[in-house]
This record gives sequence, structure tokens and C-alpha cells, in this order.
Amino acid sequence: MAEAHSAVAFSFAITHEGWDVNFDREVLHLVWDSGVRSWKKRIARLKNNLKTGLYPVPISSLFATAAVVSGSHYYGVEIPGLDKILRLIPSKDIKYEIAACAGLSALGFFGFSLSLKYALKALFMYKGWMYESRGPGRKPSFKTRAWLFWVKLVSGPSRPMLYSYQGSLPRLPLPSVKDTMARYLRSVRPLLDDKEYARMEKLALEFQSGIGVKLQRYLVLKSWWATNYVSDWWEEYVYLRGRSPLMINSNFYGIDTLFMHPTTNQASRAAVVIYAMLQFRRLIERQELEPIMLQGIVPLCSWQYERMFNTTRVPGVETDKIVHLLDSKHIVVYNRGRFFKVIIHHNRRILLPCELEIQMQAILDNDTPPCVGEERLAALTAGHRAHWAQTRQEHFFKGVNRQALDAIEKAAFIVCLDDVPYEFDKNVPSKLDEYGRTLLHGKGYDRWFDKSFTLCVGTNGKIGVNAEHSWADAAIMSQSVEHVVFKEIEIGYKEDGHTKGTPSFAPPPPIKLQWDLKDSCLNAIDASYQVARQLIDDIDLHIYMHDAYGKGFMKQCRLSPDAYLQMVLQLAYYRNAGKFSLTYEASMTRLYREGRTETVRPCSIESAAWVKAMSNNDKTVSEKVALLQKACLQHQRAYLDAMCGKGIDRHLFCLYVVSKYLEVDSPFLKEVLSEPWRLSTSQTPHGQTSKLDLKKYPDCISAGGGFGPVADDGYGVSYIVAGEDILFFHISSKKSCPTTDSKKFGEDIKQALHDIRTLFLEYKKENGGKK
Repeated sequence: MAEAHSAVAFSFAITHEGWDVNFDREVLHLVWDSGVRSWKKRIARLKNNLKTGLYPVPISSLFATAAVVSGSHYYGVEIPGLDKILRLIPSKDIKYEIAACAGLSALGFFGFSLSLKYALKALFMYKGWMYESRGPGRKPSFKTRAWLFWVKLVSGPSRPMLYSYQGSLPRLPLPSVKDTMARYLRSVRPLLDDKEYARMEKLALEFQSGIGVKLQRYLVLKSWWATNYVSDWWEEYVYLRGRSPLMINSNFYGIDTLFMHPTTNQASRAAVVIYAMLQFRRLIERQELEPIMLQGIVPLCSWQYERMFNTTRVPGVETDKIVHLLDSKHIVVYNRGRFFKVIIHHNRRILLPCELEIQMQAILDNDTPPCVGEERLAALTAGHRAHWAQTRQEHFFKGVNRQALDAIEKAAFIVCLDDVPYEFDKNVPSKLDEYGRTLLHGKGYDRWFDKSFTLCVGTNGKIGVNAEHSWADAAIMSQSVEHVVFKEIEIGYKEDGHTKGTPSFAPPPPIKLQWDLKDSCLNAIDASYQVARQLIDDIDLHIYMHDAYGKGFMKQCRLSPDAYLQMVLQLAYYRNAGKFSLTYEASMTRLYREGRTETVRPCSIESAAWVKAMSNNDKTVSEKVALLQKACLQHQRAYLDAMCGKGIDRHLFCLYVVSKYLEVDSPFLKEVLSEPWRLSTSQTPHGQTSKLDLKKYPDCISAGGGFGPVADDGYGVSYIVAGEDILFFHISSKKSCPTTDSKKFGEDIKQALHDIRTLFLEYKKENGGKK
């Protein structure tokens, strides 16, 4: 009814009695408010873009500069360059002289601002500080101290906005083919016997001196021209051109804090989290979100935040595309097979949690049955992309289906009010496994997998997210969840679990979306659901919670926690599979503009030597510890290299793309790009928000999130270092593979963690209790 009401809000007709004009004042008032809000946002964006474009110089300095120049000229002080400008003015009128002073001030101001911006870019290119040892009694080198002084001086006292540093971030450097070949050959040495290694070495050297030279030339041109020589191709070819289902294969999930349960009321928890998410969106839009700074000095690229909200991945027959809107005033809620459009902005403001709760409760209390085919409609987003694209073109191109689909795709984000609880019980691990599976795939039809993210809320008030991967990496979603947790603590709940506050007006009621799905469309939905069902039945997910020790013990061992855990995974996998495997670990390249990820290859010569030593009784405890320390140092160095643009796999990937454009076959690239990642790993970042102090709020520890396996015969492992004494491992594999078992691999990880701890305790005992 609401859509029909809007359609006749204004009508115009000519009759025999004259003109007849009818309009609805309320709807026209809404239209006016929408236009005012839109223009306010445009002006705010223009103002913020000006500020970020001038950073690190504050815009107020422009007016101060103009005042100083004008005053100096008035008192007869000679200003360089001003005489030349004064000769060009028509007369010595005070207005023209002020204008000349203002023009000179603006030129000098903008020139100075640009100089500082490029000075910052040059300073940020220095990465030597990352490789220097840290710890008690260790001081940075003189070069790093001098660099630190100049960075602080050039940055100035101005408080940066979210995108302030974008123009000062350097471009991702392009490695030489020779360096990449050397790193690649070293990385595969523990995986190949002497004969296989000799063959691969020959292929690499032939590529390096042959076609690699030509491919590199084209890549050099792209690195000069493009902002980032990797990111656009990575997004297009790795994500958007993939034709396999997004569910499990691409999308990832994130779990709520396990030890904090502020309310069991589903509607009120959903309302507060929706409100916190909208506040996060406002911080991004206004650029008030603080950019993440390494060591409080070096900024990370903020480009990925732009498409977090109001974004959908639209399917295509050959390639998908990401559609992002500058604004959206509604969300879409899915509950018991029905889709509802929920207005979130009314009377020139975002609805308060108490008003959002009314809307959520209205949906939960609504007994209207779903339209025919509506319940499993979202299965189309879980199936093959080409099938969804063809179905979308045939059945959702016009009419009521197009209007309803537009409401979903143009929503700020999707909310799923599930009909099951999300449970966690330390003594019943299967409940946490089920929690993860519910977020990863649900029922196969109750998540809109195309949206940038779907907020999921259980009947007991616990939450989680399912996120599409092409628009950004997991760190962005992780930060948003941290913001929600902190904001939720600020907002709070009543003693009875409901939201605080009193509504100042009756919020707009939810609008149930209408669908007209023909038999052929229902068949297409069922076909996608069957694909989704097969994927769900085949996925094996286990979440292992380790609380015997955590980061605190690793620090006592003076080892990087990430390197420590990667060695745990190498030892566990070797025991599980009986061999080493090509291992993927994601690291970020956001120290560079539009940077995303690079691959670290944790299976190294050093890690393999240590793993073999762990089962060698002839090796002493001291020898094993020395080998572990060496392996961790090598891993840490490789991780830093990847962060600094000295990785292997993104360079090889781009060379491969160029070869395909040139229609040139390379046996080396073809073999390298076809190698399976049987162990794909990633660490979920924790504590990105400076406001969320885990010492003050110890129950705000997140369980992290996970993803599906990359290889059919491999494991996908996501882990999070949650506080000082707790770790979570999200382990996925396929049931159809006889050689993988997620729960068994979790037991192997548990044993590896125990064995390494025992190793260090024995080493400490042998050395008289010294660390």
C-alpha cells in the first residue's frame, strides 16, 4: 500500500472545468527532506574533500596566510612576487590589491600544502623501521629516529580525517622478475625433491630471461600509470570473474563476542546493533573515523571503507560488477521467509534504537505468509553466478520483482532475524561449530550473499555477520564489529533487556516486499538451492577454542605470535597429512595506496627443518628451540617483505594477466598459478579500535571468523589471538575428501600447541629457569 500511496502523491489532469492538481503534502514533505539531506551530504563531502586534499595543512591556515600577506603589504613590507601581480591590476584600488594579496596567498598556500603532501609520501616510502628489532633496551637506529622526527614534523598537529593520508601514501612497488624468481624457488624448495626442484629451477630461469622480460615491461608501465598495479586486476579476475557460488567459496563470516551477552531480546539487540552500524556509516561518510596508524605514526590505506555500505555485487553472465550508492535511507530485513523494507531515516535524523526496536518487533510479530517462492529466493545468490545473472535478467528486469529487488540491492545492508539461537558452551564444542555454520551458509537461502554484508541476529540476541569478499578484506568488517561492541557498551540496555529511551514519534512501519514469481523462476530458484544444499552438506567446519595459554606465553618465548601460530599449523599439518604443503597466509599491503593483500608462504626451508626435528629423537631440546626460533625469524621477515611489496604471488599473478592479454603461453606461470593451496590461513585482526580497551572490558573478546577451504583436498584455517590467554581456530574442509577432517586437524593443532609449550618449558628448565 505504501508504494501505491507514493505513486499517487502528485497527479495532474486537464478537465472541462480547467486544471486539476492533487498532491499529498506529507509525501511532498518527505521528498523535500530527502533533497535537503542529499544536498547537505554533497556539501559536507565537498568540504571534507577539500580538507583531505590540503592535509597536513589545515584550511584555516589559508585565511591566516592571506591576512599576514595583506597586512604586510599594507605596512610596506616587500612580498616576493606581489609586485609582478600588482602590475597586472587595472588600478591601485584597495579592492584589487586585497585580491592580489589573496591570490598570492592562495598560490603559496596550495604550493606549500602540495610540497608537504609529497614530502610525506617520500617519508612513508621508508620501511627500514619495520625490520628493526623491538623490545626492552633496544633503541631504533639513528636513521629511523631521524625519519620519525621528520614524519612528526611534516604531519603537524592537525587531526587527520579518514582519507587525509590517501594522497600521501606511496604506490605499491613492483619487484624485479629476478628477485621474485629467487623468492619463489626458495619457497618451493621444501615441497620438491631434487629432480622436481631442478626442473622448476630451469623453468623459472627460462621465464626470467625469456618472456618474463617482455611481460615485466608492460607491468612497469601499469605501475607508473595505475594507482596500484595489483588491486583492480585482483578484484576483477580473482573475485568478479569467478563463476562459482559465493557461499562458502568466497564469503566469510564473523562471530559475536562470546563472553558478553547484553540482552536476550532479539528485537532490541538487532535495533542497537543496526543503530551502531549506521553510526559507523556516518563516521565513514563524514570522514570522522580515525585512520588506523601503525605504531601511531604510519597510516594504512582507508580506500576499502568507501564501499562497506550501500553496496551490492550484481551478477553477470561472464563477470559481476560492484554497484555502490552514495546513500541509502533503508535496510532490508529477512525473517521467516519474508523480506521487509525498513526506513532508517525519518524526520531528518537516523531512527533511535528504541524506534528501531519497534520496527524489528513489528516484523517478528507479523504473521503474513511469504509470497510463493519468496522464502528460498535468496538461494539464487548462493548458486552459480551465470545462472543467477540469467534468471535476474529474465525475471527481475521489470515490474514488481524489479522494485522489490531494487529495495534489496539499494539497501544500506541486510539484516536476518533468524529463527534459531546462536549458542556457545565451552563444554559442548559442537554448539560453537553450529554457530559458525549458521553464519557461513545458514540454510542456503536466508542470506543475501551479494550484499556487502548481512547482519545476522539469533533468537537469543547473539549476532554475527556474513560478508561478501570482493569489495574489501576481513579487517574492515572486523573493525566495524569492534565499533559496534564499543558503541553498544555506551548505549546500554534497560534491566528488562529492552532498548533505552522513548520514541519521539511512531517510526515508519516495515513494508513487506511483494514478488510475482512464475513457475520458470521457481524452477531457477530450486536449481540454485540444490547447488547450495550440496555445498552445505559437503562443508566440514570446526571451531577450536584454546585457553591453556595464549599471546602472553608466546611473548615470554620472545617470538612473534603470528609466526608462533604459523609454526603450530605447519607442525599440525605435517602430522595430519604426512607431508608438507603449499601454505597461504594473507598479509595486508595497506601501507600503500589501494593496497589489499599479499601472500606469505609460511612453509619454508627453516620451518620444514624444525618440523622434521620435532620427530627426531636425536635432536636435543636446545637444537629444536634454535630451529624454531630460526623458522619464526624467517617467517617474520617474509611477512614484512609481503607487507612492503616484496611478495611473490601478486607479482606472478599480474605477469600471468599480462600474458593472457598478449595471448602468450608461459609453462612456468601456468604451472605456478595452478598449484593448489592445501593449507589456506589467515589471522583475524583484533583490537584495531583504540577506544575498546580489553583490560577494561575483558568480556569483549571476539571469537573471530572463518571461511571455506580453498582446495577440495585442503583446509581453510582462520585464527585469532584473543587477549593474553585465549586463541580461536576456525577450521574448514570438505567431507567428500577422504584425507581431510576438520575436527581431527583441530586435535592436531591442540597437540602441536601443547608440544611447543612443553618444548620451551623443558628448555627453560635446562637453562636454570632463565627465559
